[in-house]
Amino acid sequence: MQNVTSCWNCGKSVEEVHFCEACRSLQPPATNYYDFFGLEHKLNLDLEDLEKRFYTLSRRLHPDVYFRRSEQERQYSLDASAILNDGYRVLRNPVTRAEYLLAEEGFDSAGRKSQNVPPELLEEVFDLNESLEEFRQGDESVRPQVEAAERHLFEKREEIDRELESKFEEYDRTKSRDILMEIQGLLNKRQYIRNLIEEIEKELVG
Repeated sequence: MQNVTSCWNCGKSVEEVHFCEACRSLQPPATNYYDFFGLEHKLNLDLEDLEKRFYTLSRRLHPDVYFRRSEQERQYSLDASAILNDGYRVLRNPVTRAEYLLAEEGFDSAGRKSQNVPPELLEEVFDLNESLEEFRQGDESVRPQVEAAERHLFEKREEIDRELESKFEEYDRTKSRDILMEIQGLLNKRQYIRNLIEEIEKELVG
């Protein structure tokens, strides 16, 4: 959670995330999404609770509430509204939530490594690329192979999602950076598989 600071308006100590307890002035918004929503830094979140917090904060921080207040508070309200929407979008999705927490913990973005072929998929990807090239050249006979490869990749992605669920629980219990490293590897693999699925869908539809 955000550290104790002083209110920009009255100078009293501020422990609440968004408001000064003494003068009720709106404070500079926390930039960390977990802190902004008043949540523990975890990978498993109660999505119903997150949604309730989102709508409560939407009402309390909306710029219309501050149109008669100081320029400072009007700006803080605009900043807070932007963080609120971005944070909700990121935290409600387990994949983007994990990527965000990894970044906060100093890990590289998963997407940067998504072009590296996972070793266990090398042969499969080689065969898929051959089939896709033949399909692009008009060979409809390979369509069943391409569709089968797509189904298999969907299964692989679902398998990774199950692994992520298990690793999320393990991280929340242990706060181990080794577990975060494993999660990063799973996210890299998932992103690569997602890219392959999108490529296949583009060819089958196009």
